[in-house]
Amino acid sequence: MKKLLLPFMLLLFWSTAVWAAMTPPDVLVKSTTEEVLNVLRKDKGMLNNDDKVYALVEEKVLPNFDFDRMTQLAVGRYWRQATPAQKEELVKQFKALLVRTYAGSLHAFNNQTVDFRPFAMQPDATDVTVKTIIQQPGGQAPLPVDYSLYKTPYGWKVYDVAIDNVSLVLNYRSSFGQVVRRSGINGLIESLQAKNGKTQH
Repeated sequence: MKKLLLPFMLLLFWSTAVWAAMTPPDVLVKSTTEEVLNVLRKDKGMLNNDDKVYALVEEKVLPNFDFDRMTQLAVGRYWRQATPAQKEELVKQFKALLVRTYAGSLHAFNNQTVDFRPFAMQPDATDVTVKTIIQQPGGQAPLPVDYSLYKTPYGWKVYDVAIDNVSLVLNYRSSFGQVVRRSGINGLIESLQAKNGKTQH
């Protein structure tokens, strides 16, 4: 039985990897968004359970993000000054910060809907933007959210998100740069650790 199980698992993994690699970026963003929203609509009580929200983020969202590249872009030119150990810790802490931020946004879910803007790309494109509009209840202004993705051997990965035309990566780069100039790379790591320590999951 074990001899049959191993080839089956390898085939399943290969098929899943091939599917992910072949999924167009707009389909990836749309399917992930709709899966998350469907879960929230079916189980609104989960918004009061941090463990469930984090589990949802880790299962549905994290696999589609390249946190290594996001961290490198956010740290900017100071990335070259960091040691391998510092880079590893920066990625770990920045990932934790973004997960906490995303989970926090889910807590504010109130039957919002998402419109997906028309999307087209060249066959050989390796870097694209998928544009969406969050329709908010109560007469609030629609909120544009754009996802920047690039093509990897493992499929399309998100490396930046622009909310209301403000880039997440560039916004953090500005604040990170101030911390590094004042306290160095270790100071930035300590700053991120302090923020994540308040609600470390």
